[in-house]
Amino acid sequence: MEIFWYIPTHGDGRYLATDKGSRRPTPFYMRQVAEAVDGLGFAGALLPTGRSCEDAWVVASSLAAVTRRMKFLVAVRPGLVSPTVSARMAVSLDKMSGGRCLINVVTGGDPTELAGEGLHLDHDARYEITDEFLTVWKPLVEGREVDFEGRHLKIIGGRLLIDRERKPNVPLYFGGSSDAAIEVAAKHVDLYLTWGEPPAQSAEKIARVCKRAAELGRTVRFGMRLHIIVRETETAAWTAADELIKYVSDDAIAVAQQTFARMDSVGQRRMVQLHRGSREDLVISPNLWAGIGLVRGGAGTALVGDPKTLTRRFEEYLDIGIDTFVLSGYPGLEEAYYVAELLFPKLPIRREATQPEAIAAG
Repeated sequence: MEIFWYIPTHGDGRYLATDKGSRRPTPFYMRQVAEAVDGLGFAGALLPTGRSCEDAWVVASSLAAVTRRMKFLVAVRPGLVSPTVSARMAVSLDKMSGGRCLINVVTGGDPTELAGEGLHLDHDARYEITDEFLTVWKPLVEGREVDFEGRHLKIIGGRLLIDRERKPNVPLYFGGSSDAAIEVAAKHVDLYLTWGEPPAQSAEKIARVCKRAAELGRTVRFGMRLHIIVRETETAAWTAADELIKYVSDDAIAVAQQTFARMDSVGQRRMVQLHRGSREDLVISPNLWAGIGLVRGGAGTALVGDPKTLTRRFEEYLDIGIDTFVLSGYPGLEEAYYVAELLFPKLPIRREATQPEAIAAG
């Protein structure tokens, strides 16, 4: 089992939908979070992408210089950058960081945001370009020359002629709930990420990916992206959850839900269906809370509870095949400490990658 954290490149805070207690994504603060990830024993951290985020590549490059062990799960959007350029960036970051680069492939589900970036494709066409992107990207990283002509991309004599000390290993992470997304996952990726849904719903998606991957002669690992609120007692954890949304107004919920409605992401629709824009019945499965999704797009659920109870919840996800968890909390720095101090001792984490002695020994 691997636990990743999250670098808040879009800001952070103690409460949702308010400026109270907010934190800007300053270099100082992002370094604080990264150093916590590196020192507490997380496998690494996700760096998101989007027009409101600091650039994931730049942030990862700067933080690699001040950390020693953590891996950087860098978000990449096919269609906004060529596969040859991003492959060169990935191999370079992997080399400069000592083999710590991972790639999170993000097709994107907000047509309005993507139009502002110059990408004017419908849902399925974006997955077509993702398929073509990865068809070119993977052999390039492996050191092969690529000639490819598809509907969206045409590459003639594509090669990475940069100096390599070793063959890079840059695993691909990817998520998406549509049929088009699952086809891409089964065909290309190393680890399929689902947002935090109840175990039965997650198992259904995993089964679909497994079936299609097997038909293509492949196997895929599985992970989950969700938030977490862990405290010494259940009461304290649920009090913290209530505090997080104490300033969320009905108007803020309405505006957020209007934004989600314009999106063509199947995964986002599944998130909205868990709470339907209502404060009522936000506990959608034991210890799984949908309050964050009232105003936050993407991953909108959190596991909430005490260490013993949340350990059982993680075991339920492990039982259906999920071995990697990309977690986050508000605020990111303090919540990283809660997770490491309260949960890590109870979880079957890959200890050889998380011992503090490894840092001291260099």
